[in-house]
Amino acid sequence: MHAPRPRGRLVAVLAALTAALVACSAGPIASPTLPSPNETLPPIELDGDWTWTKQETALELGVTHTQKSLDDSEPAEARQRGIDILSADSAIWQNHHLMGFGTDNPEPEPGAYDWSTLDRRMKLTEETGQRSMLTLCCAPDWMKGGEAGETDWDALEDEPTPEHFGDFARLAAEAVKRYPQVERVMVWNELKGFWDSDQDRWDYEGYTELYNQVYRAVKDVRPDVLVGGPYVVLISLDEGAEDTSTTVAGPWGAADQRTLDVVDYWLQNNVGADFLAVDTASNKRNQEGLNPLDGGRKFADMARWLQQRSDLPIWWAEYYPEVPAGEDDAPGSPANAAVNLAAIAAMAESGTAGALLWGPQADEDLGSPALWSDSTEEDGGRPLPLTQAWQFLVPRMAAGGVEIGRSPSRPNLLAFRADDGVVVVNLSAEQTEVAGNQLAPWQIAVGGRRS
Repeated sequence: MHAPRPRGRLVAVLAALTAALVACSAGPIASPTLPSPNETLPPIELDGDWTWTKQETALELGVTHTQKSLDDSEPAEARQRGIDILSADSAIWQNHHLMGFGTDNPEPEPGAYDWSTLDRRMKLTEETGQRSMLTLCCAPDWMKGGEAGETDWDALEDEPTPEHFGDFARLAAEAVKRYPQVERVMVWNELKGFWDSDQDRWDYEGYTELYNQVYRAVKDVRPDVLVGGPYVVLISLDEGAEDTSTTVAGPWGAADQRTLDVVDYWLQNNVGADFLAVDTASNKRNQEGLNPLDGGRKFADMARWLQQRSDLPIWWAEYYPEVPAGEDDAPGSPANAAVNLAAIAAMAESGTAGALLWGPQADEDLGSPALWSDSTEEDGGRPLPLTQAWQFLVPRMAAGGVEIGRSPSRPNLLAFRADDGVVVVNLSAEQTEVAGNQLAPWQIAVGGRRS
């Protein structure tokens, strides 16, 4: 994503952003400065051979809160800075997990509920003025062979046993009754625990049975809630490798046929669905990332494959566009922010309905870009390289009026254009000239529109 800019007022913007981003790559994370709410941004001139593609459908962006995310225990000023960022067009949707990823066991013993941590997360969404999603994962220990009254967090990713599918479905129903603000749910997470070692494939039959019981239970008590699955990771491998598809492939590799089989079985055997939830990383399994254009294309190629099978809206429950080999994938890395926007562009061009950013609060263990620095630290809660562009795009992409710009003569440039502004990204490790100005490596810039 990139676009050229004019001289004059833009030079000051570029200079400031360049200084911030260079500081990010040279030493401690430096956060760019967000404009004040009513500040008019200097215009960005888009010169040269741009071609423009309007997004195919409205794209609703959101975030999934993880283990640490603006919790009450954080330093008050840092937490408030993060809340201010989250409140300022950082999401259409906020997604929480039923258990784990920041929330405690909701039913430690049969019929004995503890909603306290999920209550706090739902309150955060309410306070920041956004819409609520719930991932119906994971399951209390007693539903998966453990002891009632105990929680073994090492067993978080174990699936409920078949005899407890009904208990988990009942718990899901209790959750959507308790939280009327929840508008959509995803059933389970990445098929955790549903691997059949004997057959060397996913147990899509078992998952689909769980899904169907949850779907019925949720719809029985809240017919208005939108339910989606199968939330499978669309893994890619080297073309020609064992288990790869012979038809679903691209510069990013070939799809693991076993993951495609999950989608096909679920589509044919679910009792109902309102949207298709999937996730993926742009790189091949156990390999470093590709260049941003090849990596981003995977999100469009997989969306097209899904659209051949179903009219259901496509949601990326998680998405991980990996940085190229040798680049930094820290939450505040400019390269990580830039490749994330390359994936968003591919989603917009291919008719994706929604996408959730995993972990909006910086966590060095996650490997994905964040929207604010770690607010468990006194000086945390600061904007990061992705923040300003993300906040610009969230409401405009949800309205459906953004165009994606690409420059044939400068393939490392990509732009987003709306009626009132543009986002330009340098998708390379080289300084790049745009309208007589210089974009630093991996720089993202946001400005007013000049055409």
